[in-house]
Amino acid sequence: MELRLKIYSDGASRSNPGPSAIAFMILAETGEILKRYSEYVGIRTNNQAEYEALISALKFASELTNQEVVSYLDSELVVKHLNGEYRVRNHNLKELWLKVEELKQKFHKTSFIHVPRTERHIEEVDSLANQTLNKATNSCI
Repeated sequence: MELRLKIYSDGASRSNPGPSAIAFMILAETGEILKRYSEYVGIRTNNQAEYEALISALKFASELTNQEVVSYLDSELVVKHLNGEYRVRNHNLKELWLKVEELKQKFHKTSFIHVPRTERHIEEVDSLANQTLNKATNSCI
């Protein structure tokens, strides 16, 4: 059976760089939520957090299928990097980009689509990342 997954991922940072969290949600093509996840990742830039959220989601998705994943992100920069429209010039982002490139090999097909922050699933993972960030930063005070 072919399984096509939809990934919605987001990273949240307070300051740039600053305390950061990631979140993702993986849905079956039917819309069934297969996984919701968030994690505090420490001090990162906004773009690093965006990449790390996607990397975590792709790792989990590779345990579910080797077929097709469609990833939706609100980071236009990351999507343009992954679709080859922009070169990755920053060394730290290049390392994360390479991890995504490696993870892409686990699937028959991958797509990266830029969506607005107002897309309902992106709003949900953004909220999840920010809740996780709030818990982490409040416990450090």
